[in-house]
Amino acid sequence: MIRIEFTQDDIEQLFYERYHHPHPQIRKKMEVLYLKSKGLPHQEIRRLCGISKTTLTVYLRQYQAAGIEGLKELNYKGQPSELNPYADMLKAHFRLHPPRTSGEAQAEIERLTGVKRSPTQIRAFLKRIGLRSRKEGYVLGKNVESEKVSV
Repeated sequence: MIRIEFTQDDIEQLFYERYHHPHPQIRKKMEVLYLKSKGLPHQEIRRLCGISKTTLTVYLRQYQAAGIEGLKELNYKGQPSELNPYADMLKAHFRLHPPRTSGEAQAEIERLTGVKRSPTQIRAFLKRIGLRSRKEGYVLGKNVESEKVSV
């Protein structure tokens, strides 16, 4: 069991941050440490917060190493898209030859780069590089007023 001594200021800050921090992952970390400061056993903290033993240990070690400011750090960077190196080329190509649908854009990207992605991922990628879907026109429906018959 990891033993940590909390100051009253730290407890107050944990109490505040567990509800008011803008990022939900940080709020969860603050909740875990707040419950720890109240003396709850690790098993109960894990059950209440829905986290694993390893995650609890990581949070407690982060607090021991860098305090509350260390808990506020998010080190997740995600995975870069395989399409990123082709972004400029694809942007220029689609400006000259805009696709009609995301399926058409998907096929064109696969032909040009060899990278196959779903239409949803293609739409997100195109939006991320600054392209947007074109607004299509629409066909007017029947004029309801002209069909009314007066009696």
